[in-house]
Amino acid sequence: MKPSRLHDHLAEAIKDPDPIRVGDELICLRFETMKVYSALGAVRHLLDSGAVKPGDTLIDSSSGIYAHALALACHRYGMKCHIVGSTTVDRTLKIQLEILGATVEQVPSSNNLQLDQNLRVRRIAEILRDNPTYHWMRQYHDDIHYLGYGAVADLVAELVPSGPLCLVGGVGTGASTGAIAEFLRRRGRDVNLVGVQPFGSITFGAGHTQDPEMIIAGIGSSIEFRNVRHDLYDRLHWVSFDYAMSAAVDLLRTSGVFAGLSAGAAYLSALWEHNCDSSRQHVFLAADTGTRYVESAFARHAEARPMNAMRPREIESLDDLAVPWSAMSWDRRESAQLRREEFPSATPSH
Repeated sequence: MKPSRLHDHLAEAIKDPDPIRVGDELICLRFETMKVYSALGAVRHLLDSGAVKPGDTLIDSSSGIYAHALALACHRYGMKCHIVGSTTVDRTLKIQLEILGATVEQVPSSNNLQLDQNLRVRRIAEILRDNPTYHWMRQYHDDIHYLGYGAVADLVAELVPSGPLCLVGGVGTGASTGAIAEFLRRRGRDVNLVGVQPFGSITFGAGHTQDPEMIIAGIGSSIEFRNVRHDLYDRLHWVSFDYAMSAAVDLLRTSGVFAGLSAGAAYLSALWEHNCDSSRQHVFLAADTGTRYVESAFARHAEARPMNAMRPREIESLDDLAVPWSAMSWDRRESAQLRREEFPSATPSH
């Protein structure tokens, strides 16, 4: 149970996850919106360092979760906010953002993730040319977004105070799973980090693959995310929409946890990892609720596959990647193709 205390702002109240035991094997960290940690930590750091001041405008691109988090952080600290969003920013979220004071624009609709992400980044460049005083948050590239997750590492350490851990979650920009694992490892914890990716994401070399459905928004990328530190990850799972949807439905049906597609993919991957190594306590991240996936995923619950009917294809080479589910030992290798950003040396924000 969360402690009963009076918060100064909703952002502080909703950022903490609900830790939920799923079955006998797994712990789910179920967030309402996980990236509030990232956005609050980043905005606080910018204000404390003098890089921005109250009243300045912060701008970034988002598929939805970060947009809400940044709008809340800006509202909390008296900043202005401008979001260049993908079409996954639905009407419910867009109205919330506007009432919070953010201005929101969306790029033209596209079924091509690379086109969508490139259009958003190109639009930000245009806005910055016309408004040079705006500060681009660069959630994909600026490692200040790691800082806020020190508090999540603290929570994991309290939940599982000893013994080897396995942390499973969507890779996305790299700041969440990478930061939590790194903060824990700095304390001497034995942590295996398992990243979850959709097919089509270039982050770990799956750009040559394609999911017959749409790529899962938020956890993969068709453009370079320099915040991803490849050498933090021990294992990778690539999960299709179909399998992620099936697992998200099972997670809701068996545990009551209503979470998004990335949570379904993480749940599926965590169960497999536990089957392979039951000596570790497995913790998986549910980064947001399932609300925005009601029509696209949960309404199709009758199509969900049984959990025991889904198994990954264990591969040794990226050339062997295949839909609907592939898994690979990454062994903390660096990527030769993407630049590596150093982990921030600043003290974690709480």
